[in-house]
Amino acid sequence: MAGALAEVGMSVEGLLGRGDDLADAARGVDILIIATPDSVLSEVAASVGPQATTLVAHLSGALGLDVLGTHERRASIHPLVPLPDPEIGRSRLLSGATFVVSGDPAAGEIPRVLGGKVLSVGEADRVRYHAAACMAANHLVALMGQVERVASTVGLPLDAFIGLARASLDDVEALGPVAALTGPVVRGDGATVEAHRRSLPSSELAGYDAGVALARRLALSACLTPEGSRCA
Repeated sequence: MAGALAEVGMSVEGLLGRGDDLADAARGVDILIIATPDSVLSEVAASVGPQATTLVAHLSGALGLDVLGTHERRASIHPLVPLPDPEIGRSRLLSGATFVVSGDPAAGEIPRVLGGKVLSVGEADRVRYHAAACMAANHLVALMGQVERVASTVGLPLDAFIGLARASLDDVEALGPVAALTGPVVRGDGATVEAHRRSLPSSELAGYDAGVALARRLALSACLTPEGSRCA
């Protein structure tokens, strides 16, 4: 975030970390961004001396404004992009990303100056919103980890399946999840699903079964028959 803001011409005063004195962190700046794990966010915010004119914001998707305690100007700015390291993160924050913002209206200027889009989610819905974000990013990555493990047992690299995964996401974007769904579940080919299950190590069955259950739910939501045609 610091790198992205600096690149668009904003003055970044510096970064504070573990062991630093945070009492005056909000002094002399327009906005203080707290980018810590959720478990310590409240503690960190409480250690910062309030400044009436300084906007204090956090980057958590799951937490609301209450974790920022008594700070007068509070906000949440959650970028809907994965940030695995500083350089990739900087680039993605400048790529027109979507940010979910709440609290002080001035917080919306951060996404806008970065060239991003701003959405809002109600305080009562933040945890469910963040769960969806984790499914879209973290769970997808974990799924590809399973693909890598299973593919390795037949001597194939993960790279062989990346194009398949990317094309599927492109189809979801273009057509929606229901129309994009292909494969044995939507075709009603239970014999193939059972053959898959017999071939897999027991350690991979839970993940595979969860995927089959989600595919079945998606097919049923669209009233698809086992043959793949629409119900009357």
